[in-house]
Amino acid sequence: MKAPVRILYISSEITPYIPETPVALAGRYVPQAAQENGMEIRSFMPKYGCINERRNQLHEVIRLSGMNIVVSDVDRPLVIKVASIPQARLQVYFIENEDYFKRKFIFRDEKDTFFADNDERAILFARGVLETVKKLRWQPTIVHCNGWLANLIPLYLKKAYKADPIFTDCKVIVSLYDEVARERFSGGFAKKVLMGNLKPADVELLNTPTGINLAKLAVKYADGVIAASRTLSKEVLDFAAKEKVPTLSFSEITAGTDAAYANRYIKFYGKFLKE
Repeated sequence: MKAPVRILYISSEITPYIPETPVALAGRYVPQAAQENGMEIRSFMPKYGCINERRNQLHEVIRLSGMNIVVSDVDRPLVIKVASIPQARLQVYFIENEDYFKRKFIFRDEKDTFFADNDERAILFARGVLETVKKLRWQPTIVHCNGWLANLIPLYLKKAYKADPIFTDCKVIVSLYDEVARERFSGGFAKKVLMGNLKPADVELLNTPTGINLAKLAVKYADGVIAASRTLSKEVLDFAAKEKVPTLSFSEITAGTDAAYANRYIKFYGKFLKE
């Protein structure tokens, strides 16, 4: 009997938990489309402080909680919660940490200033998801990273976690947007990312820690790229072409599993599946 295709979705935003954006819509409807195509899925996002736990019926998964991720030499405890989107029959896992995700705003404060610790939030989210998936003992066929907060996942999977049997054979696809293209991260971003067998040369793109270079880092270690914004930087697209990473061109992201873009994404997965 052929093993099922398993897709791990790692999204920075998923509606209805936060307002509709292209990232949040894709995070909501692409997993459902994959599920309706007979694939097994798991979805993860951060537990932002603006998410109403009672209204959305979040509850803690005790057996998955209790881990600590070291970021900037500090142990950051994780709480893992889960909720369901009933009309889609989808479960969503949430990565919660008081230091990074309790605040009521998502990436920018009330004055629209980009949070100074967004680099550390991305590190904790990426590693928190991968460690939780290890605890689940759920081996994905494809890991689909959706939104900038998941852009470190390809690096970690192809370098720090490559020997882990849970992730050894998985392919990594990144949906790239332009939401942080003009932002600049902490000057220490490259050093903070390092763990395990990672070397400074692996993250040299982050020596100039811009949103565009973070996207390039995702491309460098990805197996496939989806241009998810019409205005995605030509510099990033040219980098993908130079690295010879298969790239799916832009399609408008809308609500619904029958939208053209969702079906194109599912078809794109086929390029990375073993016969």
